[in-house]
Amino acid sequence: MYSPPPPFLPPNLIPDEANPSWMNKGDNAWQLTAATLVGLQSVPGLIILYGGAVKKKWAVNSAFMALYAFACVLICWVCWGYRLSFGDELIPIWGRINVALSQHYLLEKAFLGNFPNATMVFFQFVFAAITLILIAGAVLGRMNFYAWMLFVPLWLTFSYTIGAYTIWSTNGWLSVAGMIDYSGGYVIHLSSGVAGFTAAYWVGPRLTKDRERFPPNNILLMLAGAGLLWMGWTGFNGGDPYAASIDASLAVLNTHVCAATSLLTWLILDILFFGKASVIGAVQGMITGLVCITPAAGVVHGWAAIIMGICSGSIPWFTMMVVDDTMAVFHTHAVAGSLGGILTGLFANPKLCNLFYGKYGKYVGLFYGFHMGDFHNGFRQIGLQLIGILFVIVVNIVTTSLICLLVQLVVPLRMTEEDMEIGDEAAHGEEAYAIWGQGDRNENSRFSAYNDVEIGTSKAKGHVEMSET
Repeated sequence: MYSPPPPFLPPNLIPDEANPSWMNKGDNAWQLTAATLVGLQSVPGLIILYGGAVKKKWAVNSAFMALYAFACVLICWVCWGYRLSFGDELIPIWGRINVALSQHYLLEKAFLGNFPNATMVFFQFVFAAITLILIAGAVLGRMNFYAWMLFVPLWLTFSYTIGAYTIWSTNGWLSVAGMIDYSGGYVIHLSSGVAGFTAAYWVGPRLTKDRERFPPNNILLMLAGAGLLWMGWTGFNGGDPYAASIDASLAVLNTHVCAATSLLTWLILDILFFGKASVIGAVQGMITGLVCITPAAGVVHGWAAIIMGICSGSIPWFTMMVVDDTMAVFHTHAVAGSLGGILTGLFANPKLCNLFYGKYGKYVGLFYGFHMGDFHNGFRQIGLQLIGILFVIVVNIVTTSLICLLVQLVVPLRMTEEDMEIGDEAAHGEEAYAIWGQGDRNENSRFSAYNDVEIGTSKAKGHVEMSET
């Protein structure tokens, strides 16, 4: 029921039909801004990063996998994904299926925060989208694009929504139990890392020569994408208090401190062990830092963010090269995400948790449990963090495997050997860079050295032999 505003309110704060009394304009503006920053991490951030970080012959395919996933997830999200993730409870790990499209629903107050459902639906969508795009990073250079088109909606529906509801929904099993995942260390990073690892197993490895040598085709472009990813994390972690609050400010600062520390740690290890300062290594260290701090961003002190950065810049560094994972998604997301979840269970500060959750004494990091003499809650918190890791791993191995097996019944999961030799032109009939003429495709380009295929003695008119650098 609409009630007249108090007489002392300035004109810009007087409620009306478009600005109901429950809505905070500042929070709504920040939430839409944060959502846009997270969206820019994917489009164009990861599109640019993937397109620059792979071989020339995979630049178009890699970027296109990200672009397709972003668009596909949005339609699935508003039609059924959001309500499965944040709607009414069906079971403790899943919501009831419903749409998020009606005007009446979208203009109502969101389940948390002082802004409408429309804002929350968009904010949560960009997190769902980037999760699928991260999975793509594990299977670049060999997954059939048509299989990817089927994989995206299936994985969103039967894996992502389960993790989101269980851990983030106010009625979810692990959410009610008191597990801490501030902004997606579990729901996004651990799940994408495990799902990417599993999908890579079912798709199979890249070609031997691609595994042995996979140089970025444009390091500067890759750095531009990495920069968008880093700066976009301001919205990633700063948006999760659902308010423009002091906790959001703390989360943003901790995010960048941890990322910088992790980057420097990774860089130092590269110099000590390999004698060179690697740009690619620095980007990996940046990403592991961002991932590690994500489950803890607004509930730990700055000194803890530095310790977490040191851990995220070193432990994933040592786990690299375990599996054929094109963009090292397993190490930068699964390992770093698990690490962040465990460290959150150690360093979570009860007062900061109260700022975020509004419940003092329920969320207690193990070290603070020792300090306060609250051993029960300290051990309970680290136990819940470990249970959460196990839950996400099991769910994603099972669901991702079943989805891959199902997709394989419809279309091949893996590109043919010939198509993997050729790359973008075989997959899409397009190439990333025009390096001859005025952009016209060379007559014999399907069998050119540009695509890493050995050529015979005869050459098409105007052909120039090139080797990949």
